[in-house]
Amino acid sequence: MVRKILGRITAPVRGLHQAAYLLAALTLAAQLLALLRDRIFAHTFGASEVLDLYYAAFKVPDLVFALVASLVSAYVLIPRIASSGKKDARELISQTSSFLLIAGGALCAVLAVFTPQVVFAFFPDFRDSAQAGEFVLLVRLLLVQPLLLGLSGIFTSVTQIERKFFLFALSPVLYNLGIIFGTVFLYPSYGLVGIGTGVVLGAVLHVGIHIPVVMRARLLPALTIPKRAMMQGVIADSAPRSLALGMSAITTLALAALAVQVGEGSVAIFTFASNLESVPLALIGASYATAAFPVLAEQMGQKKHEEFRATLTAAARHLIFWSSAILVLFIVLRAHIVRIILGSGAFDWDATRLTAAILAILVVALIAQGFVLLASRAFYAAERSWNPFFIQVGGLVVSVASAWGMLLAAQSYPTLKYFVEVLFRVEDVPGAAVLFIALGAAVGQLAMGLIAFITLKDVAPGVGKDLVRPLFEGLGAAILGGSAAYGVLTFMGNLAPLSNLFLVFTQGAVAGMVGLVVSAAVLVLLENKEFRDLYASLRKLTSTRALPPSGPILGGPTQ
Repeated sequence: MVRKILGRITAPVRGLHQAAYLLAALTLAAQLLALLRDRIFAHTFGASEVLDLYYAAFKVPDLVFALVASLVSAYVLIPRIASSGKKDARELISQTSSFLLIAGGALCAVLAVFTPQVVFAFFPDFRDSAQAGEFVLLVRLLLVQPLLLGLSGIFTSVTQIERKFFLFALSPVLYNLGIIFGTVFLYPSYGLVGIGTGVVLGAVLHVGIHIPVVMRARLLPALTIPKRAMMQGVIADSAPRSLALGMSAITTLALAALAVQVGEGSVAIFTFASNLESVPLALIGASYATAAFPVLAEQMGQKKHEEFRATLTAAARHLIFWSSAILVLFIVLRAHIVRIILGSGAFDWDATRLTAAILAILVVALIAQGFVLLASRAFYAAERSWNPFFIQVGGLVVSVASAWGMLLAAQSYPTLKYFVEVLFRVEDVPGAAVLFIALGAAVGQLAMGLIAFITLKDVAPGVGKDLVRPLFEGLGAAILGGSAAYGVLTFMGNLAPLSNLFLVFTQGAVAGMVGLVVSAAVLVLLENKEFRDLYASLRKLTSTRALPPSGPILGGPTQ
């Protein structure tokens, strides 16, 4: 029985749709586990300094990963491995793994020596914390993570080429299990270092699950001195994407540094809201970007420019279609979402209200974020690899400048601060100034979406005008549906107080379903194309007729 289960887990997945559904299901599982992780954090620590320290400790290691580990990611390695013989493929994996361990290891070693100087330069308020020593030790421990996840990214190339998609999608699930283990079992005895040990354990599991596949393919790397000629080509192709990821990591680091100055728990609350908003982004924006990329790359490689534009337009229209409904419902149901997922234990009502307010602000940019992911894939497919980097630079400047400027304006004009707090119903919640950092982040994301929209005409002329109608139809239907959901919330709130989790869930579920039904009815009246496509797809899935087999899946990049 065990052998049969293991055989199914490790079996290659050949069909395109079969692989897509498997990846989507396990992505959802990973997201749900991440939400469980956040619930355990919220229940155990609440919006406290402990979580501020924990989340802040990731910022420097994340930057190392973005700037070093991403230089040898599956995005660049898969095409090279797929087109190489066994001997050349093993040499490539050995070279890139050695580069990561040598260059990345040296950088992490230097950062480990100077950790206090580095982290307290970004987070000076933590210098006087009673847990400052634990914070420094936690950062040093987490510096191991970029090396492990970078190595996992290299091994993932083989896993994907071998079509072991179950193992590929299982990695983030194991990573979150490691963090949960560290929080539940190690933190009570070892404090922050216990959670950090769980993170490292999760990273070990993340890379370890791929080792049997790499060994079976006879591609296990050997430590060697990287050759300049080989690494130069890999790094040259990776540099634009790596720098773009670096700009994103710097933006996150800068916003966290500003949040620390607002007050205790601000980093934790901002991160909780960001994690909640990342769920629909991963399921919608990232999914469409990932699915469209190999098709876009193939069409551009064959100079099929009209087909390229049509594929990009179709993906963008459906991204807008799904994101619009989620965006409005998240705003209307924000408090219910936060209470259901995080409202437990030490996570009190003030923390719930503030997290819900930040979630409402961040989700406004959901369409823009998804469009940036899709546009970036279009630029990569068209070999305009530097465009995403410039988009991220624009986002960095606008986000940090807006957040900093809004914080200063809130301090200088108390009336403005009070107006924003009343608007989001948190006027009596301590630390509500973190709202202005969220506003800055949202403005930055909207700016990136606008830059991507404007510059996309260089590779796909005419895409913009094809998106105007679906944008207005999608948002219009979503707003009417959201209004209906809000009406249901008001009506049900007068019937019974929300005294327990079951009532909160029931009220939110009923309101959400009513909102979706109203949105669907509006889309039917508007004869929306995307809704008709959805209806046709559902009819095919429920049809008893046999579907034609899908073609083989090519080992294309998915990062």
